[in-house]
Amino acid sequence: MTKIYCLFVALLLATTAQAQSEARVATTEKLKVVFHLTSNDTLVHKALAKQLANFLVAAPKAKIEVVCHNNGIAFLQISATKQAEKIRELKAMGVDFVACENTMRERKIKREELVGECRTVPSGVVEVVLKQNKGWAYIKAGF
Repeated sequence: MTKIYCLFVALLLATTAQAQSEARVATTEKLKVVFHLTSNDTLVHKALAKQLANFLVAAPKAKIEVVCHNNGIAFLQISATKQAEKIRELKAMGVDFVACENTMRERKIKREELVGECRTVPSGVVEVVLKQNKGWAYIKAGF
């Protein structure tokens, strides 16, 4: 039984060392990632903020853009978001937050109603496609 336990511990340590080594590799790359948010679920927003922070820990040189449209615009609305402080912190770490002007127009949302840390683009969907065409990785935010 002791031999099996020792073998298990050795395998676990080897796997952990490999995972840590792979994580260090990620920190040296200049990753470009666009996160696509279309949910107004505040739990999704909280999870996204945490994912962004974790991503930057593993890859601090990464360029990250969060594109919010449709129901996802709530993440950037002063009256709806519960993540305003996290958005400020993430913006200070280099995350770019983008609101869709089509959504804003359809929902009669004024620029002043959005957090100051975001910018706007004519079309959120087009912004996502443009980033992908420039080689950015795509991540759909949500559960």
